Amino acid sequence: MKNKLKQLILEQSEKLLEMADRIFDNPEYDGEEVFASGLLEDYLERNGFQVERGLGSWDTAFRAVWRNGEGGPRIGLLCEYDALRKLGHGCGHHMQGPAICGTAVALKNAGIQEPFELIVYGTPAEETRGAKITLWEDGYFRDIDVALMMHGGPDTCVDEKSMALSNYTVTFHGKGAHAALAPEQGRSALDALLLSFNAIEFLREHVREDTRMHYTVAELPGPANVVPNRAVGSFSLRSYSRDVLNGVCQRFERIIQGAALMADVTYEIRKDKDLDNKVPCYLLNEIIMQNAAFFQAPGIAPPRKKTGSTDFGNITNHIPGSCIRIQFVPKGTSSHSQEFVDAGKSQQAHNAVLTSAQILAGTALDLITGEGMIDRLWQDFEEAKKNA
Repeated sequence: MKNKLKQLILEQSEKLLEMADRIFDNPEYDGEEVFASGLLEDYLERNGFQVERGLGSWDTAFRAVWRNGEGGPRIGLLCEYDALRKLGHGCGHHMQGPAICGTAVALKNAGIQEPFELIVYGTPAEETRGAKITLWEDGYFRDIDVALMMHGGPDTCVDEKSMALSNYTVTFHGKGAHAALAPEQGRSALDALLLSFNAIEFLREHVREDTRMHYTVAELPGPANVVPNRAVGSFSLRSYSRDVLNGVCQRFERIIQGAALMADVTYEIRKDKDLDNKVPCYLLNEIIMQNAAFFQAPGIAPPRKKTGSTDFGNITNHIPGSCIRIQFVPKGTSSHSQEFVDAGKSQQAHNAVLTSAQILAGTALDLITGEGMIDRLWQDFEEAKKNA
């Protein structure tokens, strides 16, 4: 049956690779992925899926469903398709939708006897606002037993952990004045921002070692001879534990309050993004990598013990999930890079679309046909969650 799934995916290769290249050539951002989502929605609809276009507050999110009989595992297949501003598809998201479509259509047409359900979710804005966060809050993803994804990378592997992330934008409001003639009349918003930067440096000594804190000036404060009446900073706080990070966030918010008091200015603080750390499902990772070996994926490597931040982490706090990373760039290549862009339409990228579809289809088959596999996944997931 796995060889049949492979053949069914290869039969779609012309259409799948055409979609990947067209999405690559038309990068879209931050919930504006009208072209990419429409292309994927149309393909699934033509292949017999019932497609719901637009979910919650996201016009470019979608849900596509196909059922085989009654009951059975509910296989969730998730994809992203947003690009990076000023870089295009420097994270390889143009490959995800076509790979997931190929997986879904192959499973539908394979003639699997056991009952199961396929639910494909298109999720925009992973790089910015993270649609998966609000989609979960709106009640989506609760209709799946397992969440599967793919992502291009320098190795073929799975992840074990990702970092929880909280992003803030802070705006300090002061009082402008001529810095030479009447400095006493001014209250520097920039002073407050610089004080907050310094306080974060002092905080570094007193946080758990996996905590990461980054900051930058988001807007230029103006000429040197004018006391700045406005200063804006962007802050990113991370940890491999959401519970730990919540404590760091509380201390950060007090830093901002204290900086404003010291500079005698006011402030506005806005949390832009809250990503949770990933909860690993080790059994699911094992099944995926067994399929990677079966389909002779290139560059097979051990699991990544730690990685960055993703809104997929929020989903894996509630549902067993995993993402197969498939090699298409040289080992050591960083994502969000020109190297990812340059390889985006290469033969290796095309192979990654097709190979990852085979791996996910084989994984889904194992979950559908293996007696009690979904229950075993959930037991493994609940155990891992205790230690996340």
